[in-house]
Amino acid sequence: MGCYNVSIVADMILLGFQNIESLTNIFFFLLLLIIFCVTICGNLLIIDVVSFSRSLHSPMYFFLTQLSFSDILLSTTIVPNMLRVVLYKGISVSFIGCLIQFYVFTASESIECLLLTIMAYDRYQAICNPLHYTRVMTLSFCVKTVLFFWLFIVAMILMLSITISRLRFCGPNLIDHFFCDFDPLLELSCSDTFIVKMESQLLSVPTAICPITVIMVSYAYIIRTILKIPSVTGRQKTFSTCSSHLAVVSLYYGSLISIYLFPNMNSAKKILSLLYTVVTPLLNPVIYSLRNKDIKQALLRILSNKSKIFSKEL
Repeated sequence: MGCYNVSIVADMILLGFQNIESLTNIFFFLLLLIIFCVTICGNLLIIDVVSFSRSLHSPMYFFLTQLSFSDILLSTTIVPNMLRVVLYKGISVSFIGCLIQFYVFTASESIECLLLTIMAYDRYQAICNPLHYTRVMTLSFCVKTVLFFWLFIVAMILMLSITISRLRFCGPNLIDHFFCDFDPLLELSCSDTFIVKMESQLLSVPTAICPITVIMVSYAYIIRTILKIPSVTGRQKTFSTCSSHLAVVSLYYGSLISIYLFPNMNSAKKILSLLYTVVTPLLNPVIYSLRNKDIKQALLRILSNKSKIFSKEL
């Protein structure tokens, strides 16, 4: 489809959820606002508790703070704009703004995949190779790994975003979604999108295929090691150290994989997109705080110390 004698699109219109009635729309807006506030506060609380508790200065909790940071980045990129979309039943965003949202969203999702992978590797080392754990999972290794992840993702997603920015968009400019996702953007382009799709598929290898493979292999070894433990109490205690991570992985990858099972159903894709853009960042701190005794104890100690300081000042 050629673009000759056709004006180039400068703005995109996010349609959001057009089928929601006005009264339901208000409740949906309030629900999203509450979820957003709880998500930000919950993830900030995780970062705060881990940072100020010496007992939590370990690789697993260091990766957890990075996961919380990526969840905050994801939520602040998607939800505020979505609140406007829900309130006004569609909004107009500039093409550059749409591209920036796509970049930050894709980067935060990709880094979350890699963080869940290194957390699975951490649990593998802790359960399957406990004698070598402290030698392998050093602070230097953890910091360098996370830094490499961020630099790699920032560079790779930037290359993909630059390629998308070079496409021509001639109209229509309606995106039947609540944010600027990859497929809805490409559907509006009147250029050949073969190169962009190839870049996306190549990028999915280190950011999706390899991570899920490493996670599955790690848990296969973990489960095999747990089954060798003679006592039921020992098996339960060992499994509890990775149950929170396994729950987050199942929720996150379950929603992502499900999207590919409904390639032509926009309503289903929107609901599933809500899971990994809104619900997952909310549940991550909830799962790790409610199912983790160390975090709950550290939080109680911090609250106790602050209450003592406050009482002394009075």
